[in-house]
Amino acid sequence: MTLGLETLDLARCHEQALITLVLPGYSAGTRERMIRRAGAFFAEAITPIEKTHRAARNDNDQLIQLNQALRQRSVDLIASNRRLQQEVLQRKSVEESLRKSEHHYSQLLEQSRHMQEQLRLLSRQLLSAQEEERKMISRELHDQIAQTLTGINIRLASLKTESTLNTKGLQKKISSTQKLVEKSVDIVHRFARDLRPAVLDDLGLIPALHSFLKNFTTRTGVRTSLATFAMKIDKLDAIKRTALFRVAQEALTNVARHAKASRVEVSIQKLRGRLCMKIKDDGKSFDVERTFHANGGKRLGLLGMRERLEMVGGSFTVESLPGKGTTVRAQIPLGKARGGGR
Repeated sequence: MTLGLETLDLARCHEQALITLVLPGYSAGTRERMIRRAGAFFAEAITPIEKTHRAARNDNDQLIQLNQALRQRSVDLIASNRRLQQEVLQRKSVEESLRKSEHHYSQLLEQSRHMQEQLRLLSRQLLSAQEEERKMISRELHDQIAQTLTGINIRLASLKTESTLNTKGLQKKISSTQKLVEKSVDIVHRFARDLRPAVLDDLGLIPALHSFLKNFTTRTGVRTSLATFAMKIDKLDAIKRTALFRVAQEALTNVARHAKASRVEVSIQKLRGRLCMKIKDDGKSFDVERTFHANGGKRLGLLGMRERLEMVGGSFTVESLPGKGTTVRAQIPLGKARGGGR
């Protein structure tokens, strides 16, 4: 049993022992009787061994089954542990995502509050700028046009009186009065151009820029030039024409107020389905990032230019370097505009 022999193996061993050790010295009849007696002995002797072997074999089969069940339980346990580890990892991942999400939403909330504060500040600055502009227009109307018209009225009254008494010098006074009228008309035209140049609607962007640059040079003494490399530029819709013109107007206003420049170059060209306008001056530089985050009119002007361009799907950049002046770039798509202009 230790060697793992079966009953048939034991029978062969018993038969071989009889043939080799017992049977050769006896007659045939004696051998036959001995074989029968040996068979009976073997049958009687093998019975308890067979029973024990059968029980051991059954135990062994049960042990094999138990080992198989144990291995299966081990496999199931390993799989359960693996699933549990995955669930733990997933739970940790979800918890980490929740923490990140909470932090992200906290940041968004803080950014929203900051943007609301900026919006309130910009609204106040815009109202202040509009009020200043209205004050300037009111002052100009009162100081120039109203006084000029008052002078004309006085001169006309004087001419009415003198025309009945003395005609000497009447022609000269009439000419002087006409000059006052022409001056008033020029002032009114200047106000109209500043508020909304008619040439922009009647003739297009390029003539409007030419006229504005000419008047700018006359007022400030800063030399200007305009170069265009875009075909059919004046077929832009009114919204985009207005956006580009206002950006140029604001940029040159900043040059006159802050840059102390002697020359400004304006160029317009078509680049990959977009219209690019560049305004470059040779004046002093400034910290662009700080200006965008500062308070005041200069910042409001930059934000206004950027907002105008973003309203028509465009983009706005400013580059300012010591010794190289400032360059403003405005780009807009050549497709249909998305918003309205003024």
